[in-house]
Amino acid sequence: MIHTNIAITFGAVYFISSVFATWIDPSLLDACPGYNIANPASQGSTFTADLVLAGTACNVFGSDLKSLSLAVVYETENRIHVKIMDANGSRYEVPESVLPRPNATFGGSISSAAIQFNYTTSPFSFTIYRTSTSEVLFTTASHPLIFEPQYLRVKTVLPPNANIYGLGEHSDSFRLPTFNTTRTLWSRDAYEIPTGTNLYGNHPIYFEHRTTGTHGVFLLNSNGMDIKINDTESTDGSVTLEYNVLGGVLDFYFLAGSENDPLEVSKQYAEVVGTPAEVPYWSFGLHQCRFGYTSYVDVAEVITNYSEAGIPLETMWTDIDYMDGRRIFTVDPSYFPLDRMREIVDYLHTHDQKYVLMTDPAVAYAPGEGYGTYNRGSALDVWLKMPNGSAELALVWPGVTNYPDWFHPSIQDFWTTEFGLFFNTSDGIDIDGAWIDMNEPSNFCVLPCTDPFQQAQEMALPPPRTAPPPDPDTPIFGNSSSIASSSLGKREDLLNPPYAIQDAAGNLSALTAWTNATHANGLVEYDTHNLYGTMMSVATRAAMLARRPGLRTLVITRSTFAGAGAHVGKWLGDNFSSWQEYRLSIAGMLGMAGVYQIPMVGSDICGYAENTTSTLCARWAMLGGFYPFMRNHNADTSISQEFYRWPVTAQAAKNVLDIRYRLMDYIYTTFHQASLDGSPVLQALWYKYPKDTSTYPIDLQFLFGPSILVSPVTDENSTSVTIYLPRDTFYEFLTLEPISGTGANVTLTNVDFTEIPVHIVGGSILPLRVNGTMTTTELRQNDFEIVVAPSAAGNASGRLYVDDGVSLKQTNGTTALTFDYQDGTLSVNGTFGYNLGVNVAGVKILGVDQSPKNVSVVDQSGQSIGNGRFSYDAGTKVVEVALGVAFDKAFELHMQEA
Repeated sequence: MIHTNIAITFGAVYFISSVFATWIDPSLLDACPGYNIANPASQGSTFTADLVLAGTACNVFGSDLKSLSLAVVYETENRIHVKIMDANGSRYEVPESVLPRPNATFGGSISSAAIQFNYTTSPFSFTIYRTSTSEVLFTTASHPLIFEPQYLRVKTVLPPNANIYGLGEHSDSFRLPTFNTTRTLWSRDAYEIPTGTNLYGNHPIYFEHRTTGTHGVFLLNSNGMDIKINDTESTDGSVTLEYNVLGGVLDFYFLAGSENDPLEVSKQYAEVVGTPAEVPYWSFGLHQCRFGYTSYVDVAEVITNYSEAGIPLETMWTDIDYMDGRRIFTVDPSYFPLDRMREIVDYLHTHDQKYVLMTDPAVAYAPGEGYGTYNRGSALDVWLKMPNGSAELALVWPGVTNYPDWFHPSIQDFWTTEFGLFFNTSDGIDIDGAWIDMNEPSNFCVLPCTDPFQQAQEMALPPPRTAPPPDPDTPIFGNSSSIASSSLGKREDLLNPPYAIQDAAGNLSALTAWTNATHANGLVEYDTHNLYGTMMSVATRAAMLARRPGLRTLVITRSTFAGAGAHVGKWLGDNFSSWQEYRLSIAGMLGMAGVYQIPMVGSDICGYAENTTSTLCARWAMLGGFYPFMRNHNADTSISQEFYRWPVTAQAAKNVLDIRYRLMDYIYTTFHQASLDGSPVLQALWYKYPKDTSTYPIDLQFLFGPSILVSPVTDENSTSVTIYLPRDTFYEFLTLEPISGTGANVTLTNVDFTEIPVHIVGGSILPLRVNGTMTTTELRQNDFEIVVAPSAAGNASGRLYVDDGVSLKQTNGTTALTFDYQDGTLSVNGTFGYNLGVNVAGVKILGVDQSPKNVSVVDQSGQSIGNGRFSYDAGTKVVEVALGVAFDKAFELHMQEA
């Protein structure tokens, strides 16, 4: 960051202003007066008070508000809601229409709550501490509250070497650095997703993990903010965490988490922002896309080539290439004629495959040009407005554009209509999912942007086609195989607030919508900018559900805010084809799926920009097989990187997809559980081993669900990897051999580029399909095998959830089973409401030291089932029991030791 050398006096504080951000000596802010408590009152689980300015105002970035109101509510046994507002007038808050507030259900004595709120009267400070141990989790002591029209400051102190996770979106390490770190929240189009900067989304939630427990802190505020983390301000190494917010109110949710189980804080956060939306079964297959498919012929050839290569392709995607002049809800009649696009969709659907298209928010400004989307939007007047009442003009792919106003009362009707007209089944493109991009919102117009039309010409937007159009009758698939009002007054500067956050784009309005643009309900972009992508996501999901009533859909977005996962999934943006970004993708996933409750997440496999290599792409294919959202996607300026392009990547893709498809029902079950209670789909190792301090910084290994440990090779062109195995029992996924973890590093050698180290965690039972297939439709016709991986104590458990995989409401019933193994007995119980239509081919019991005397399998009535045959492999210590019985009833397997 480049700083000026000019010291400026502002009120009583000296500060140095940078080109992009503002820095102030923390001791000067700590000298501000803060507030005193007045009129405290308690009633049941609610505490209220007035806050009165305690002395001479600092007026550091505006006039200190003299009177505030404080409300504290014990909402559940594990959640305290602390809200500080202007006592004399309304200020902007995140609308309930965007993020509905959770209900307060706590009815007991506050002394029985897991955490407590305590305060000091003069000057006011507050502390959140754990009831059972009195351990302080959050405290503002010694750091006065600052509350001004466009600057809010709250600061807490955490223990030395604090383990802080969250505060994204970012591409930093999963455990955040504590040395002079600033996490900025302000959505921007972040090409290359650089570390240390603000990216596409905003999630002001952090989990702090200690050996004594895990808790969470969520600031519900959508204004731009810097969150500063520093371990240099004290002599004992304590870490300060400071919020510097550009407006709104202080709306904190404190989550008790648990002293023993980190998963609890994830579930408690889900109670606030919502549990993740369930996605269709098919969405866990492989997705393929590229920005730069020049015509429908290219798209068809890719589909054909995947089939010929024997690589399972579930869903084909097409980027903005298909559009006419880059205008949404159009097709280029020469390069992507509608009849040939419909032919592609029909072919895919006939072969049990799916299709997804890109839709951006910006609508081309095209008066008098017969562009229906623009005309219908203009008739409804749904565009984001400038202060003079005119529609804002931006510059995006089609050239000069208007932004839809997601707060407009007619916006959902408009968006649903456009989806219904263009993506209809009878004469449109019958997509199966939606991909939305550029929704920060992104803007190519360089400030001061006084003439976007001139800049459009200079940038050649929309860009011209560079290849001749194909013959419209070109054969395709010929050789293929089957397969509220604004709260900011006129005196406040919406374009250049006194405090400048560390926005990597520069000015708040740089490369995005003007921050003084106004929504139909009077709210301004200054306050709501960070909500734009999530609001588009909600509208898009509603439009997709309207065109296919009753069916789940897949919507993948780029920009997100807290709560987005209740509606959509997310890809990690425009990464580069580098080993560094390959590694960082794991931390990015752990943030989205492990903290922010957006589990349908993945990174562009093999990288988006620049050229990949065959070895990087092979390794990335193996890692990508364990992304919840698995998509190969790259840019028009990069070499083609479909998995069939190199023999090594083709084999890597086949190998990992076979593993992924065998695990598909385990994955689906994990996602279903997340939809019920917020259990994280991906977990850092410390989630499962919370007392093992060696796991706290690890973000190159991860758990997919509770039972699968993934440890990819992460060094360039290496065939070895050093992994950490906690003190536990593990089993190698392919060989099923047991490995005893000792809480130490283990180096694995000779890991081919078509392999990835995967282990089953001891104590798990996995319902696997017997083999992979070319489509998920075919996969669901394959038998199951049950793999029992006992813990060191000889116990194991697991679950299986199956439904029709596509419906919002399950009219054909559901199958929900529990597996339990102890003392040599496997019990399979539950409800078989959905007809699986397949058999249990067999059961494998791992880690058995010697061949059993006999094995028997009986149903609930005690009747013997199966043929009783089993085999034992002394080398791998696996007992394999053949069954071949219909998977439609409970049963027990008994293994008698020799």
